[in-house]
Amino acid sequence: MKRTLLFFVISLITLHSCTINSEIIYHKDAASSTIMDIDVKEFMAEMKAMSPDSLNKKEFSEMDKMPITWTSMYDLDKKEGTLKVKDPDSIKVMKKIFMKSNKENNEYSGFSLKLDHFTKSDLNSLDGLTKGEKLPIDQNIYNDWDGKTLTIHTENFNLKNIEEALRSKTSKEETLSTDGMVPMLFKQIGTTLKFENKIKSITGKHDWLKQIDDHTVRLEYDIKALYDKESTFKHADKKILIITE
Repeated sequence: MKRTLLFFVISLITLHSCTINSEIIYHKDAASSTIMDIDVKEFMAEMKAMSPDSLNKKEFSEMDKMPITWTSMYDLDKKEGTLKVKDPDSIKVMKKIFMKSNKENNEYSGFSLKLDHFTKSDLNSLDGLTKGEKLPIDQNIYNDWDGKTLTIHTENFNLKNIEEALRSKTSKEETLSTDGMVPMLFKQIGTTLKFENKIKSITGKHDWLKQIDDHTVRLEYDIKALYDKESTFKHADKKILIITE
């Protein structure tokens, strides 16, 4: 588990100008599925233009070892010989977490993570399964969903999980040097929230959250405002309720 998480975090630490796009699907049975894509094509093009040799760094060779098809964390750890989990419930969760690398024109272009049909119990198991290491994924996966109503606490509109994942894989000196650079690491971050049933009503508003259609809401982070304590909002309710039919 730690090795597969390391690949994911490396792609964040080493890659600037990346775009992160997530999609969370809320199922009728109160479970949810999440896909997170990190697009680094722009950065790879910049690196190649500056120096083709820069793409031969150890970090890139490590990421290149990841499969290009969805592979569960359980199978990855088993293949690497690092599987230590024996508890049946933990193994079940590991088999529902998938990773893959993405390529375009046979060149590395990004990385994806998927949580497949996660229940509340599965989400609660994540911290224990990763031994306190945060999965670098949108905190909105922890929104309260009961199969009909989604409760969003807008205080979670931040990059806390990603920041903690970065810190867990860097030295103290590296952490201090990158803390102020986090806003520059990401070009764009957004999350699409999709519902199997039609949206009946939305109570509460936030400048970053917009309804797209009868089944979809889009959260687009303003990264500059996220790190500017003096930023003001037209709408910034602390709680948003999305009720479906």
